[in-house]
Amino acid sequence: MPAHTENEITIAAPLDLVWDMTNDLENWPQLFSEYAAVDVLSREGTKTTFRLTMHPDDNGKVWSWVSERVTDRLGLNVRARRIEPGPFQHMNIRWEYAEIPGGTRMQWFQDFAMKPEAPVDDAGMTELINRNSRIQLELIRDKIEQRAREGGRDSAPAVPN
Repeated sequence: MPAHTENEITIAAPLDLVWDMTNDLENWPQLFSEYAAVDVLSREGTKTTFRLTMHPDDNGKVWSWVSERVTDRLGLNVRARRIEPGPFQHMNIRWEYAEIPGGTRMQWFQDFAMKPEAPVDDAGMTELINRNSRIQLELIRDKIEQRAREGGRDSAPAVPN
């Protein structure tokens, strides 16, 4: 049975800075604590195909997969899906951004299903995703807010839309 997660955070920074930093794939290993490497495989317009490699897990296993990500700057959202699903039957992700009083709200939605032979079932993965999303969102918020204090959008890397 498919599973769904929703996580969000408010970041005290301008929307443009949040958008630029969270969509700068090459710098994700500095933004997220879980990613060891990002290799961009191709870019076609607003679609980027890339390989994500995580740091080794508690058992020493290194997880890696290929995803594609399509940004919609005007619509303030990003849609992504795993092309190499690994233990997932499917994994679809949507990021939504909104300018709100005091900053930017960023929301993550994940729709997925685990393969029967996966090391964890849908309920277990839901718990893992929710726990880790909170950790990653707080790290991202702190890094973006620090950048905003240091100089705002001008110090953010330019990101193709």
